[in-house]
Amino acid sequence: MSSTPARRQVSAPVASSSASTTSIMAIDAVRASTTQEVDERVALLDVESAGGSYGTRIPSSNKDGQNTTASTFAKRLKYYVPSLAWIPNYNASLFAGDFLAGVTVASMLIPQSVSYASTLAKLSPVTGLFAASIPGIIYALLGSSRQLNVAPEAALSLLLGQAVSDVRHDYPDSHGELGDIIGLKVATVITLQAGLISFLLGFFRLGFIDVVLSRALLRGFVTAVAVVIMVEQFIPMLGLTSLSHVIDPQTTIQKAIFLIEYAQSSHLPTTIISFTALFALVAFRWIKNNFKTTWWIYRIPEVLIVVIVSTFLSDEFRWDADGVAILGEVDVHTGESLIEFPLRHANLPFIHKTTSTAVVIAVVGFLDSIVAAKQNAARFGYSISPNRELVALGAANLVGSFVPGTLPAFGSITRSRINGDVGARTQMASLVCSAIILLATFFLLPWLYFLPRCVLAAVIGLVVFSLIAETPHDVLYYWRMQAWADLIIMSLTFFLSIIWNIEVGVVVSLVISLLMVVHRSSKTRMTILGRIPGTDRWKPLKENPEAEESVIGALIVRIRENLDFANTAQIKERLRRLELYGLKRLHPSEAPLRQQASVLVFHMADVESCDASAAQIFLELFEEYKARGVGLYITHLREGPRKTFAKAGITDLLGYDAFRENVADAITVIEGRRGQEPDFTAI
Repeated sequence: MSSTPARRQVSAPVASSSASTTSIMAIDAVRASTTQEVDERVALLDVESAGGSYGTRIPSSNKDGQNTTASTFAKRLKYYVPSLAWIPNYNASLFAGDFLAGVTVASMLIPQSVSYASTLAKLSPVTGLFAASIPGIIYALLGSSRQLNVAPEAALSLLLGQAVSDVRHDYPDSHGELGDIIGLKVATVITLQAGLISFLLGFFRLGFIDVVLSRALLRGFVTAVAVVIMVEQFIPMLGLTSLSHVIDPQTTIQKAIFLIEYAQSSHLPTTIISFTALFALVAFRWIKNNFKTTWWIYRIPEVLIVVIVSTFLSDEFRWDADGVAILGEVDVHTGESLIEFPLRHANLPFIHKTTSTAVVIAVVGFLDSIVAAKQNAARFGYSISPNRELVALGAANLVGSFVPGTLPAFGSITRSRINGDVGARTQMASLVCSAIILLATFFLLPWLYFLPRCVLAAVIGLVVFSLIAETPHDVLYYWRMQAWADLIIMSLTFFLSIIWNIEVGVVVSLVISLLMVVHRSSKTRMTILGRIPGTDRWKPLKENPEAEESVIGALIVRIRENLDFANTAQIKERLRRLELYGLKRLHPSEAPLRQQASVLVFHMADVESCDASAAQIFLELFEEYKARGVGLYITHLREGPRKTFAKAGITDLLGYDAFRENVADAITVIEGRRGQEPDFTAI
């Protein structure tokens, strides 16, 4: 495909024949070493490229309007349903890597999903397996990320588990059969709402929310989740689950106190098995991290190995007879049937109680997903649309909610990175992974009958290490950068999540972050201009210390952004402070450093748009200045804002003489009216 341009380049005149030979050999070597990559790119033609020309057949003639319309529709359909683009172009050279990646991730995801469902979400283990398979299939068809693995996440499963526990607490048989049924209904409506929220955010093109929330908030959230998970998993790892049902501690602090008080009552066999499994997992992880270049070591499914070995030993030595809790028989059907409509009458009472949890899950899940998707997109050279990702994730969870009790499923940074490391190049890897998990759901669960539940808790304990790995680095970074606001946000999220609950911690910090964004965006960017001595140039005083305000009583203000209702609400107060204090940041109680201006000149070259609310505020502002007898001039006004000012009545208020071509022209008029004749011609 690229051989013709390459040969033209080689055949061009060069300094010597040896250089030409070297160039040809280098190009041939590169071509030979990247044959597979070229094949992959041919099979993965990206329909998102500009104008759709890359990977899309361009019609040879536009005479037939229907053909053009059909071609446009086909391109749009492939854009919004990416599987229609990559499936027809899929070839056998891609399948080996995708299959290996699917098997590798599935071997890790099967025990993880069982652990998340049973120990974090307080539900049947099969709900985690369905959440790791069905949403992944839907995302593979609709998602634009080729390596993103969509499945249950520890933090989101924990949020759902807390909501399940809160609702169960209102019923007498909270840990019995009734409690299990209630838990399935709560999980169903949360997954449904999280999917609907994600879908609507994408449909209304609100994917920009990923740039609104700070990394400090996410780091505080992740660290809090790690601590909460660690405290909660110590209970089954010490064999104190039955006792905790009697004492019923609710908050993380209460559970920590419970562990301290009843640690001496722990079940010794369970404790030994738990921490042995955890030690084995940590040892495997350490070995893999130190032998990343050895592919067969890096791909060892340590979680699956520990689960299989512990299940075999439990069956062989009958640990259940010694009081060790085992997984037992798991029914594949979580409800009355395998598929149920999620908005059944029995589920409706739980919608209002769980909406806030669903919102937090949707937002946090999307943020993790988009980070993972962007990392892989940058790594493998393709583009990602946050809006399409939201739609795909929303659709995946909406479909998943038709299986009772299915957990919310979103992208994972760790699993997606591993997916790409072991060979995934298309969404086929997710389809393979989901297919293997579905087979395990229907045929493997009976083989896990003797799996100790404390081993599942140890598997979750391994997640804690990865969750808090980057926390010390981020804290030191913010401290070194003196980013006190980021440290406060991170600390607030962490402590509120621990003291109250994770949902409250995230929501409060989320509101504070949004308020900070609004506060910063509400300040119109303005600066005072001064003349560079000996020149006809006017520059910002803050950026050019040599600039001077050469006209007494005249304040020249340059507005450096578009005007809208948000950033003009405080413009009156901002201009007053510029008049009285200049560019110095002083408290309003301090004595003014300057006299009020007798003339105001607005430099508006940077203002490309002005909405109706901003124009109304400027009209009121100019009326006040006119009432004070302040002279007003507007320079460098563009055509769009000029029309808006005319419609708002500002042109009639100030008169056409107030609108000047540039600052020098306005200063000439001002000085002329004072009986002076300055020698200014243009900026």
